[in-house]
Amino acid sequence: MLENGWARVGAQVTRFEVLGPLRVCRDDEELALGFPQQRALLALLVVRAGRSVPVGEIVDVLWAERPPASAMNVVRRYVGALRRLLEPGLPPRAPGRRLLRRAGGFLLEADEDEVDLLRFRELTRRGKRAVATGRPEVALGHFAAALGEWRGPVATGIPSSVREHAVFAAVERELVRTTVMAADTALLCGGAERILPRLRQAVGLDPMNESLHARLVMALAASGLQAEAMAAYEDVRRLLAEELGVPPGAELSAAHTRVLRQELRPGGPAAVQGTPVPVPVPSGRATDPRVTGPRVTGPHVTTFWVTDPDDRSIRLPPGPRVFSGRRAELAGLLELTATASGSAGASSTFLISGMAGIGKTTLAVHWAHEVADRFPDGGLYVGLRGFAPSRAPLEPAEALRCMLAALGVPARRLPSGLDALAGLYRSVLSGRRLLVLLDDAFGTEQVRPLLPASSGCLTVVTSRNGLPGLIASGAHPLRLGLPSTADARAVLAARTGHERLAADPGAADEIVARCGRLPLALAIVAARVTSHPDVPLAAVAAELRDSRGSLDAFAGAGGAADARTAFTCSYRWLPPGSARLFRLLSLHSGPDLPVAAAAALAGLPARRARLILDELADAHLVTEHAPGRYAQHDLLRAFAAELTAGHDSPAEREAARQRLRDHVDSVDRGSDR
Repeated sequence: MLENGWARVGAQVTRFEVLGPLRVCRDDEELALGFPQQRALLALLVVRAGRSVPVGEIVDVLWAERPPASAMNVVRRYVGALRRLLEPGLPPRAPGRRLLRRAGGFLLEADEDEVDLLRFRELTRRGKRAVATGRPEVALGHFAAALGEWRGPVATGIPSSVREHAVFAAVERELVRTTVMAADTALLCGGAERILPRLRQAVGLDPMNESLHARLVMALAASGLQAEAMAAYEDVRRLLAEELGVPPGAELSAAHTRVLRQELRPGGPAAVQGTPVPVPVPSGRATDPRVTGPRVTGPHVTTFWVTDPDDRSIRLPPGPRVFSGRRAELAGLLELTATASGSAGASSTFLISGMAGIGKTTLAVHWAHEVADRFPDGGLYVGLRGFAPSRAPLEPAEALRCMLAALGVPARRLPSGLDALAGLYRSVLSGRRLLVLLDDAFGTEQVRPLLPASSGCLTVVTSRNGLPGLIASGAHPLRLGLPSTADARAVLAARTGHERLAADPGAADEIVARCGRLPLALAIVAARVTSHPDVPLAAVAAELRDSRGSLDAFAGAGGAADARTAFTCSYRWLPPGSARLFRLLSLHSGPDLPVAAAAALAGLPARRARLILDELADAHLVTEHAPGRYAQHDLLRAFAAELTAGHDSPAEREAARQRLRDHVDSVDRGSDR
């Protein structure tokens, strides 16, 4: 099917391009794509390649304000015309193999070898993986190749009213994010000149982005263009003053200072760090009576300010009633806290990541209470709702507005744009010593604007995702694994009573094993045990034994935490191909499987399966416990089994099993030779 990176249909090669002018080429011929609205529909389908786009969304994108009464029929006509364009000779009303009707919408059947945007995303994922595994030079090559797919403003050639839609703006934000990661990596390994053209291109796309300008200034200096770096800083300083009436933020000022000090030299490493330039701190307290300011409880301020968009009276959550185990992790955090607090050059951001229900927030909150007295200016707690069951992740701009209000900035002084809010936030924190807890983050771009630039501040982030972009920027990662069997038993004992466990240690050990040592599952079962004091532990263990392979035993009562809901909140963000492989992994009965076996299950090339497994590992839905070998937690496997039974037909599941059997047989035959 594939030849030299081009997709071959019959005897013809097709290529879709949307990272610049919208183009479709068949062999060496560029196709005429028809009327403007038809081109716009194709651009939308290319941006969402491989995913079904509901007809309602198509109508919203094509006619943002006043869709005609015949909009549905017009969309169908456009789809028919595009089918005939992409598959010449297709009989009338035939569905074809390119534009498919799926789930009340339409889907463009394509993969990364055919679509520039999908290739860009795959290369970006490779770059993130290389960064996370300590290979910056390799990462830079991937990032540069990804940005090589970018030829100009996204989807040019379609009506401007459609291009302004959020679906295309989101792609441009992806390009900017990858450019930032590429610049950080290039500065780290002395390759700034490789990324300069893309930085200039990105700055033109997002002229008010101070992070981009800071990296452009440093990359210019690191490429030997000192005068041009100074001119670039002066240009953005003037732009911020004229458009927003604000000075450069701490990040951009720090870049300028490094250029003045000639710290950035051609060919040398230049990590994105620096001493922020102090700026005036706004005076006055917040006027909203619901905003809780710092309260002095002795020589230090220990009460946290509140940053929650729904209830600003909430403070740092109380420490966990029961906290057992995690001694090594807590000791490591405390040691790193002391190091970061005492060294201006040390990283002041920590990332705690791990699977749903593993205890990230519990550890972070307990740690925050342990070290709060080291931060005399108090702290900020933000619930980012990255994986909330029924709510969208908190937008960074909304989080910043709440944080600035808690810090005493009157509402009338709050600017409207994200960059301006982030700049003001950094200015307010300059010279202060605060602890910032960013809980349940979805991605790096949600977190990045909320990071203080002041060396006196310390930030801890929790997330179910690995956030390689945050690690690339210098955050200390802590991948939280399962507690040891002894620690898990201690957690159960602390919640249910040591005497009760001592009375039936065998049942206690079985409960720990059936819970897979997962703290969330242990908490759910412990709640059931304590609410039924007359039920023996052996009966609880038997119930878990009978429900093996199901999550029914780990459903919370009365709105309490629920394992199935927690896992669903991670699964729902997976792309379709990744979600499918996650489901099919439950059909494998062994403790783990290699990449080739996973590829056989899904009917994918090994290279593609490896990328998806890496994505699942980054989301903590599988674990790469040995190089190239992946395993699922028992409860995640049960969850995946429920999903595949509901989503994949019996024929699809049997075909996957047969592919796996064929793979195992071929491996066995090879070993016999």
